[in-house]
Amino acid sequence: MYYEPGVIPHGLPHDPFKSCVIPRPIGWISTVDAQGRHNLAPFSQFQNVTFNPPIVMFSANQDTGGARKDSVRNAEETGEFVWNMATYALREAVNITAEELPHGVDEFERAGLAKLPSRRVKPARVAGSPIHFECVYLNTLRFPGVPPMGTADVVFGRVVAVHIDDAVIDANGLVDVLKIQPLARMGYYDYTFVDNKFSMVIPGNSRALLAGLEGSPEKARKA
Repeated sequence: MYYEPGVIPHGLPHDPFKSCVIPRPIGWISTVDAQGRHNLAPFSQFQNVTFNPPIVMFSANQDTGGARKDSVRNAEETGEFVWNMATYALREAVNITAEELPHGVDEFERAGLAKLPSRRVKPARVAGSPIHFECVYLNTLRFPGVPPMGTADVVFGRVVAVHIDDAVIDANGLVDVLKIQPLARMGYYDYTFVDNKFSMVIPGNSRALLAGLEGSPEKARKA
């Protein structure tokens, strides 16, 4: 098949675009507003940008009324946010926090999630999530789109603190991804989680290249 978005219809009963970019990590973002009210929401357009310094981004479309998402406004107003790893065990809570709710509603409470205090920023962390990034807001890139939901705010933040549950670090000092079972977004109403893995090492003997693959500033400096 062939189609041109917005020009030539795809002719399918469901739009295939998001199902062609899979799986996508979930940015489960916690923020507070200027009044200190907590917010928690998942974004399936999330990624790390670079590792030295570590920077992440999440992309938020407008809500169904065409307004900017609370996570975006809160991050910009307070200059902080936290990324919480979404896991298979927490999938129901992730789904509950995706509901569109009035500003000021605490999604932690709605989903029955306990809050953990952060060390460097004000937004709380999700108790039970095995990994958290405390982030300082850097900037937002805004991409205009078709109303009401097409416009996207891409929010960037620098990771200033990392929390990893000791229970998910194996005997070799590696994060045990199979124990964590990270949740990932597919298309339509579908999700998946990591339950297998395999390894490949880039050919050659470039220690710097391998350090970059690992994402290790220390090894990159020594290479």
